Amino acid sequence: MSSARSISLALLFLALALTGCGTDKRHLVEVSVAQQRMAVYRDGQRIREYPISTSKFGLGDQPGSNRTPIGAFRIAKKFGDGAVPGTVFKDRRPTGEVVAPNSPGRDPIVSRILWLQGLEPQNANAYGRYIYIHGTPEESAIGTPASYGCVRMRSHDVIDLYGIVGRGARVYIVNLPLQGPPATAMGG
Repeated sequence: MSSARSISLALLFLALALTGCGTDKRHLVEVSVAQQRMAVYRDGQRIREYPISTSKFGLGDQPGSNRTPIGAFRIAKKFGDGAVPGTVFKDRRPTGEVVAPNSPGRDPIVSRILWLQGLEPQNANAYGRYIYIHGTPEESAIGTPASYGCVRMRSHDVIDLYGIVGRGARVYIVNLPLQGPPATAMGG
């Protein structure tokens, strides 16, 4: 390997180390299934709270169950930069269609997608099950269990969340009231 290439690789690794490899360690998202609410924390301080909707089929991570998994996750990928509110996504790509809130007869994924990766055995299937935090046009159902496994939000709320949290941010989905971030969750 040439010395110039060695220096370039060393600088790249240093840059990645200094930026945290694009990992958001400042933010944590807490989802309360019991309350159908979400709280967002920055450096341990609550900065936002939103109503949400989890699965109408209950809790679990079995493939094909349409249930919401619980436990610790990280935001693995984000989709929807700059999309207008109500933009419909199919296979994480915008279709060109825009749906208004509470449009009858349709329930697509809209506005933004934050794809979750489970970090525990109890939620190890979440990524392969395409468990997202995403927008829904069924905004009148927000606040009640109504999804098919994902965490649904109003379009303006998911757009706000998307702008706050980065890839790698921790997400905790619990069947308890909002508690605040666990002491071990922040900074790592």
